[in-house]
Amino acid sequence: MGNHEYQTAGAPGYYGYFGAAAGDPAKGYYSYNMGAWHVVVLNSNCTIVSCAAGSTQEQWLRADLAANPTTCTLAYWHHPRFSSGGHGNDTTVAPFWQALYDTNADLVLNGHEHEYERFAPQNPSAVADTARGIRELIVGTGGKNETAFGTVQANSEVRMTGTFGVLKLTLRATGYDWQFLPEAGKTFTDSGSGVCH
Repeated sequence: MGNHEYQTAGAPGYYGYFGAAAGDPAKGYYSYNMGAWHVVVLNSNCTIVSCAAGSTQEQWLRADLAANPTTCTLAYWHHPRFSSGGHGNDTTVAPFWQALYDTNADLVLNGHEHEYERFAPQNPSAVADTARGIRELIVGTGGKNETAFGTVQANSEVRMTGTFGVLKLTLRATGYDWQFLPEAGKTFTDSGSGVCH
């Protein structure tokens, strides 16, 4: 769920199109299992659905993670916690990152910034953490206007603007592989692998 969906009150276009797959329209957050992975979808439009520590969404997240202990956990939401893009770091979603870190989550996917950025695994304080850190991938390259980067943030490993494309993500039983697939005629790519905690 992105911020533009809420430019129409209640985001009826989004919920009407995706139906039950989008979860409860009053919430915009839910989870599911995919193979060995637990996948959590969160609503980072924090002025619509609170993201604060102690909020209904944050309490739901902690309970959901406790009820689904898996080797591998992936979460995705729109606004990135850490970003070198024009919007920069979004502290309103810090409670999500903390809850995920507390339960050894592995991977976070975000959009919002109209570029691609990959971060090394890090803790909630933006300190590199190869033992328990969460890797963040920002993939805002779906075809809207591209934007420029601002201040490069700690642990940012790869940044790219100027190429549209998609992320191919392969979820394995104990790890994951990623590969950025560029639009026709472009050459930028990024790929690698990670192991679950």
